[in-house]
Amino acid sequence: MSNTALSYAPSNGTMIQQQKSQLPNPFELEDYQILHKVYLTHVNDDENYDKDILFKLVSNIISASAQISTTNSVLNTQISFKPDFPALKKISCQMITTRGTPECAHQTTMWILQRLRGFSWDAKALITLAAFCLEYGEFWHLYRLQSSDTTIGSSLKQLNQVQFRKVSSDITDLVTFLLEVFQDIIQWSTWSTMGYDLEEIPSLSDAMQEIPLVVYWTLATIVASTGNLIGTSEHKLSDFRKRLSDVVLKLKGHLAICKLQIERVDDNERRLKESKNIKDVVSFLRLLIQGNGSDQIPLLFKGNNQVKTGIEVFKQNYVLLFISGLDSIGDEILLLNSIYKRLQDNPQEVIKGFKKEDFKILWVPIVDIWDEVHKEEFRNLKESMKWYVLEYFSELPGIGIIRNKLNYLDNKPIVSVINPQGDVINEDAMEIIFQWGFDAFPFRKSDGVDLFKKWAWFWNLMKKVDINIEEMKRDSYIFIYGGNDTKWIQDFTTAIGSIKRNQNIKNIDVSIDYYQLGKHNPAKIPYFWIGIDGRKQNKTCQDKVDCEIQEAVKSLLCLKQDPLGWVLLSKGYHVTLLGHGEPMYQTVADFEKWKNNVVEKESFDIAFKEYYSIKLQEISSSVSCAYNSSNVLATISCPNPTCGRVMEVTSVNYRCCHRDDPNSCCN
Repeated sequence: MSNTALSYAPSNGTMIQQQKSQLPNPFELEDYQILHKVYLTHVNDDENYDKDILFKLVSNIISASAQISTTNSVLNTQISFKPDFPALKKISCQMITTRGTPECAHQTTMWILQRLRGFSWDAKALITLAAFCLEYGEFWHLYRLQSSDTTIGSSLKQLNQVQFRKVSSDITDLVTFLLEVFQDIIQWSTWSTMGYDLEEIPSLSDAMQEIPLVVYWTLATIVASTGNLIGTSEHKLSDFRKRLSDVVLKLKGHLAICKLQIERVDDNERRLKESKNIKDVVSFLRLLIQGNGSDQIPLLFKGNNQVKTGIEVFKQNYVLLFISGLDSIGDEILLLNSIYKRLQDNPQEVIKGFKKEDFKILWVPIVDIWDEVHKEEFRNLKESMKWYVLEYFSELPGIGIIRNKLNYLDNKPIVSVINPQGDVINEDAMEIIFQWGFDAFPFRKSDGVDLFKKWAWFWNLMKKVDINIEEMKRDSYIFIYGGNDTKWIQDFTTAIGSIKRNQNIKNIDVSIDYYQLGKHNPAKIPYFWIGIDGRKQNKTCQDKVDCEIQEAVKSLLCLKQDPLGWVLLSKGYHVTLLGHGEPMYQTVADFEKWKNNVVEKESFDIAFKEYYSIKLQEISSSVSCAYNSSNVLATISCPNPTCGRVMEVTSVNYRCCHRDDPNSCCN
């Protein structure tokens, strides 16, 4: 841009008037129009300058509290600094020679921005303020010189006509305000260079939207103030201050929110570090839910009763930490209620080396904004829970741990398992609980893997028999059945179809499917049983899972011998029951008698298994069948009246699989 258009006294008045008419009045421009113009001048931030030194010098001048010795000590340690004197003087001279109209002030402001295009936003403001202080500081220095001062000082004072000039209060007040504005700019700049994630501190990005406008009006105000200080213009500085104040007010609002967000991020970082050296589960929970200082104290409830001891109740316990929002968690609540009931049933029972009574469930709700609607929704959900619930109507202090360490993302409900030492032994056990239910206890990842391995061979075999079995839903209950009695097959098929269509089942959103082995291809039946028989081993099993597989194989081969039929009940890939034909049929046929138990037990398979056990006991005090015999020494019939088949005898002793035997196939 040519300096000719900015000269104080151009020779061609017509040309100047034309150029002036083409310049925009910044007070007639919208913010977005100024923002567009300003941002085009910004290239990058790679120009260096001595910010600390320059800011100290400017502050000393503006506050009129500079100590000569202090200033000299700073300068002595740094012979020169950037930007150098010529650069500052050029900007100062350009401001001095600017005509006294808003249009010309705008043009000079844009000229300065273009000249400082390689500097950061805070540098643009500070360098321009420093250029202003060359004149402003010189005036006040000369103004304060005593008449008895040196000849050169007195001469400079007269030469600058200080005795005839008067700096108005609006300039001195405005300059102090400009220094305050710069401190806001430098605060934004400091936070921006600290590497914070803008996703975590979005207000930092919001503040950035205001920075170019703040810098523009800071520079424009300095340009106008310089002209008024020298006497080359008579700008109405209150107009400039008003526009600057408006954009600074917005910036301050964003910075205030930034401060809170940064404090939260820093606190989360601190908590994450502390979580690596946790002493126990209570310490872990304390990091999640307890704030600092006078923050809201979280309340803990079990049912409608407040737990006075707070999170200390979880000491030396395993905690199933249910973390979720408030929307669409009905299935999760029903599932965890069923888990809770199983934990309360015979709590002293030890499973896989873990005592059931050592496990507690805690719900920690995560809500962005706790308005009255959400609070009421929370209270309604709390009524449906029999376990511990945290009430905390603000953002959890440990949300960073929940999101980063427990991987709570996209508001998808999770169940994290925390041991008494405060270690996370499973970030999310929700999937294995949904798939395997209480059989996944104590809900480690390995427990789900073991359950999958236990039945993976069976489902692989089923897929070979009928590929359509893969269409089975994860949360669907499926009955797989077969047998040699045609009437039993027909009766069972009819009865299970009635359950599937029952309105009670539809009301509680339970999905039921059934599959008759070999219905469409009877030739697959021998293939199925040969496949099962091929899993049979006469040697000692290799590990716990292998032992469980062998027990399942024995049970299936045992059921094969039932003269009526056999049934396998599975939830997804989780086989929950292997049952004999007659008691299974009666259980299905009597659905009207136990249908209410499905809601009470909060699980179709649990209610089914309980009624099946009753019918099994009624039919016979023992259900017997034989397995793995050789060298038959005698023939004895099975005592079960529904069976009557000849039992096989081993070469050593008779083996009978019956209901009271833990190795029985009769569940």
